[in-house]
Amino acid sequence: MADFQDEKKVVSAIATPSSGSLKDVKGVSSPARSASVSQVSLAEELGGTKDANYGSTPDHTFSDPAIAAHWAEIYEGAGYENRHRFDPSFQWGASEERKLVRKIDFRIMLWAWIMFCSLDLHRKNINRAISDDMLPELGMNTNDFNYGQTIFLATFLLAELPSGLVAKKLGADRFIPMQIVSWSILSGAQVWIKNRAHFYVIKALMGVAMGGFIPDIVLYLTYFYKSNELPLRLAFFWTALSTVNIVGSLMAAGILQMRGIRGWSGWQWMFLIEALLSLVVGLFAFVLMPPGPCQTKSWFRGRNGWFSEREEYIMVNRLLRDDPSKGDMNNREGVSAKGLLKAIREWEMWPLYIVGVCAYIPPGPPGNYLSLILRTHGFSVFQSNLLTIPAYFLFACNLVILSYLSKRFKERGFIASISQWWMLPFFAAIVALPNAGVWVRYALLTGVLSYPYCHAILVAWNAQNSNSVQTRAVSTALYNMFVQAGNIIYDNIYREDDKPLYKRGNKVLLAIVCLNIVLFLLTKAFYVWRNKLKDEKWNAMTPEEQQEYVLTTKDEGPKRLDFRFAH
Repeated sequence: MADFQDEKKVVSAIATPSSGSLKDVKGVSSPARSASVSQVSLAEELGGTKDANYGSTPDHTFSDPAIAAHWAEIYEGAGYENRHRFDPSFQWGASEERKLVRKIDFRIMLWAWIMFCSLDLHRKNINRAISDDMLPELGMNTNDFNYGQTIFLATFLLAELPSGLVAKKLGADRFIPMQIVSWSILSGAQVWIKNRAHFYVIKALMGVAMGGFIPDIVLYLTYFYKSNELPLRLAFFWTALSTVNIVGSLMAAGILQMRGIRGWSGWQWMFLIEALLSLVVGLFAFVLMPPGPCQTKSWFRGRNGWFSEREEYIMVNRLLRDDPSKGDMNNREGVSAKGLLKAIREWEMWPLYIVGVCAYIPPGPPGNYLSLILRTHGFSVFQSNLLTIPAYFLFACNLVILSYLSKRFKERGFIASISQWWMLPFFAAIVALPNAGVWVRYALLTGVLSYPYCHAILVAWNAQNSNSVQTRAVSTALYNMFVQAGNIIYDNIYREDDKPLYKRGNKVLLAIVCLNIVLFLLTKAFYVWRNKLKDEKWNAMTPEEQQEYVLTTKDEGPKRLDFRFAH
């Protein structure tokens, strides 16, 4: 096995080439590579049969020594933390890579999922608390609750980008555990709120503590997974939403029965118990999150770390051959003000941000108020929480199926739009049948909330189109900021004067579903158009000019002519 120091006799250091470098030129990957990565079946992705996605090949991004030397020079200059394992001549087998990916799934992905569960437990437990008469006990009504949620989402949104920048500088492995401990303490403090003002203050502080967690963890996962592996992992990651809703509803059904113990309401006990659970997760996060693939050694993770030297070589080289841009920054290097402004100005990323604002508005209000709506129809606190479970179970199933279809057919825009087509007939029926019976209404709302969630597809789509660590660090935060802006909108669609059936609000949601279908199709068309323009410029160059461009261009991220947008 060649060592990096030996390789440095030929190759000098590493940079941040784009994930769409070209194979039309010897040693350079094809522009189509970023837009259509080779796919594997779900069985193969879970560790089944042999396929071309695993194992090294003689023809890869760094096959040409000149290209390898150029990129190695940039990696060295960037201080890429894994550069000592970079080796263009290194080879490995498909079976050992599949085994390694399963190991990463267990060590990294599973813990990321558990941490996300601890976040969503506290984002959504307020919806279960209001089924236990929390609002009247605090002297609040529906509008007051909406304002509190708006405050939470506004501070959550405002904290996204600063949090992402801090995490990039300190390292996600240090900052994320701090976030979890912080929001656990704040959530537990809700036990002692007495009025609307207390509620608003706590929600504001919780938004600050939670903001940035999702883009931080998504960027962290890109340190371990190839671009074609990430969507399905993110689909699993977002099953935390339905898992927490199901488990949280079951927990609430029991904990809320503790009303009266020590003179507390059931919702107070729920906040305290769930805060203690997530606090444990936060404390363990300090020792279970390695900074990167080659930095797993610690007193808790073991003197030899989680991965052998050969496994580290496989991890680093498979990632860089898939997307060389993943080595263009150190994982504890902050984004400069110039770099931040540059990433914000990447206008070709903005269609995805706009989709992020609108895509998740329609199911938001029904999700917030489902248990309360059921209470108004005569169901008990216990029954209301249990009746939410079918929607969340179907939601998880549809999330994984939609993400798999996107991966299987190498399609993002059309597949993601299925989420809106799914909701369209349910909202149309809700609007057309405003006075339907309780069970019909429950079935329609369950249909809405079981929609195939496209967030995993869009987050991976955004990360892939960023095409550099710097742009990815900023764009992931910006995308989530736009998502939170959409959440602020949906938290104010169901109003007090529209209770209990929210007829006006549901008409608004139906209109937004129709708008979203158009937005998805326009976004797809936009990236097809941008790729066509790049093809025209690239094909007008000779092979020599193409290789000269790859070696000398100052273009970065999605601006590179040898990069093609995924769509």
